[in-house]
Formats: sequence, structure tokens, C-alpha cells
Amino acid sequence: MNTLLIISGIILLLIGAGLAVLSHPAFGLWRHVSKERIQVSPNYRDGMFQNQEPTPQFTGDTASTTGTLWRFLTQKDTLRVPQQPIPAVKTDLNGLPTDSDWLVWFGHSSYLFCLNGKRYLVDPLLKPEWPSSVMLKAFPGTDIYRPDDLPDIDVLIITHEHWDHMDYATLRDICGRVKQVVCPLGIADYLRYWGYKDEQITEMDWYEILTAEGALTAKRSNSDNGLTVTCLPSRHFSNRLLGKPNQTLWASFMVEAGGRKVYIGGDGGYDKRFAEIHERFGAVDLALLENGQYNAGWKYIHTTPEDLEKVILDLQAKQVFTVHHDKFALSVHPWAEPSTVAHEIAAKHNIRLLDAPIGVVVRF
Repeated sequence: MNTLLIISGIILLLIGAGLAVLSHPAFGLWRHVSKERIQVSPNYRDGMFQNQEPTPQFTGDTASTTGTLWRFLTQKDTLRVPQQPIPAVKTDLNGLPTDSDWLVWFGHSSYLFCLNGKRYLVDPLLKPEWPSSVMLKAFPGTDIYRPDDLPDIDVLIITHEHWDHMDYATLRDICGRVKQVVCPLGIADYLRYWGYKDEQITEMDWYEILTAEGALTAKRSNSDNGLTVTCLPSRHFSNRLLGKPNQTLWASFMVEAGGRKVYIGGDGGYDKRFAEIHERFGAVDLALLENGQYNAGWKYIHTTPEDLEKVILDLQAKQVFTVHHDKFALSVHPWAEPSTVAHEIAAKHNIRLLDAPIGVVVRF
């Protein structure tokens, strides 16, 4: 009897501890989800968001999938993580002028850029706070920026809900300094839960266009030289932790201002969308493309080295900056391989690759 009581007590303690962990705001599990726009989206079918093409999350049989995940969790190969601190520069971001176009990368997929006088912040992950700090271990030397280092932000862009792109601690700390948030459908529920106001947030479906006046439209205007942000497809998935997958949308974005175009690629595997984006928008001045954390076991939801070349050639961007590398080891490839791959592709096709260490101001 005493043994049964002890076991029951341990089980109750574990359940209580689990509920306490999951009640942390970062998980967002208890948020009130408003599904009006989600359910009428042409991209929401059979109870979840769908990619434009069939996209298995993992490739191969069950054994190979399990082996890939096990290797990722257990491999101690020193090539996955740099043995010396990665060079990085601490720039005074508040002192950067807004009368020129520039980019500052913070590692992985976080960056700040200025276009036509406005500051845009993309997928910021700048505060190693529990619980994300348990899952995401920054390489030595890469974790030098904090939310307090950021200037006021005109437009914050979130591409999807994954922990390495939508960081609770960072978004919480900068809430009062963000004028406008642009995000895919479903992300607003997290942001409201974390303190953002409705008037700050614009949720978008694929191919919706946000005009300079703040209106959502489905039709491009060739005469509009002001700011427009177009939400575009990606080939990815969503699931923050538990629950039904693909309940929020994932996306890429095109920002147009002052006659210039910046493409924010987000996460996703290769498909026909890049050629379609070129056909729709023509020459892109700067493309920020995923390059890293790839694996043959998930080749449809992340960009592999072989497909990066296709992406760049399909887009025909004037300048390319690759991201999603040099900060975390979320796959099993050597940590420096993505940069090597990008340079080889650029040299082969005479592409202008903008490659700079974390924190360096890149003029484009």
C-alpha cells in the first residue's frame, strides 16, 4: 500500500511538473486561437495548412528516419560545432543611419535591415532564456546581441512559429519598440498572448499584399513606389511542440520600397515557387536564403546544398545573403559547410554573394 502511494505521488508530481513547464508563455499552448481567417484560407485543407506540393516531413523509411534523429541527438563529431569562437562584431545599431540601405546579420536567421528609410527586423532570436536555451545552444562568440541593443523597429517580420525563428523572450522584450508586425496566419495568437496589440499586427495569407496605407489586397500595383510587403509561399511545416501540426502558416516575404526589392526566404525546401517569384517580381535586389541545418532525412522542408544552387538560379537575384547557419547545430553537417557551399555556387555562376561576419554592416 505504501509503495502504491509513493508511486502515485511520484506520478502526480511528474504530471504537475509537466503542466508547470508547459504553462510557460513560450509554449503558447493555452492561447485562444481565432480560426476565422484560417478556416477560409485556400491553403488550409483537411484541418491543417498544406504546402503547394506534397511534402513529407521526413524522407526514407522508419528505420532511416529514426537513425537520422538518433545521430542528430547523439553524434559528438567536433565538426558540427566550432572549436574556437566565431568572429563577430558588436555594432551600435542605434547609430546606423536610415538614409542608406544596409543589413546586419545576428547569426542563424535573425537580421536587421534598412530599406528606403525604414528598419525591418526578421525572426529575432537574441535572448538565451529558458526554455529555448535548453534546445538552442549558440556557438561561442555568436551570442553578443541582446534585445536592448536593437533600435526602434518599423516592421517586424516573423516567417513561422518554430523556436529558432519566433523567440518568446526577444519578442516580449521588444514589444514596446515595434510599430508593426507582419506574420503568417495563426501567429497573431502567440503575439497577443505575449503582449502585442491588435493594431500592431498584420496577419497574412500567401499572395496577400500589405500596402503602404496598411490595407491588405490581392492585386499588385505597378505604380506604387511606396512600401509593400507580399506574403509568399514556402515549403515547410509548423508545430511549436505539442498538439496538431500545421495549425499556423509558414511563409516567405517580398519587401518592396523605393523601387528596390528584398526577398526574405524563411525556411523551406526547393520547389517551383522560386521561378514563379522571379516571374512575378522580376529582378530582386537582395535575396536572403536559407542555407544550413539541412539533411537528406528532411530534404523537402529545408534547402539542401544541391537545391541552393537551383534556388539562386531560379530567383536570379542581383545579390544573395545566406542565413540559417553559423549559430546553432540543428543538423549533422559540418558547421562551416554552408558558407563553403555558398561561395562555390557564387564562384561557379558569377553571383554577387554578400558574406559578412555576425554584426558587420553590409551595404547593398
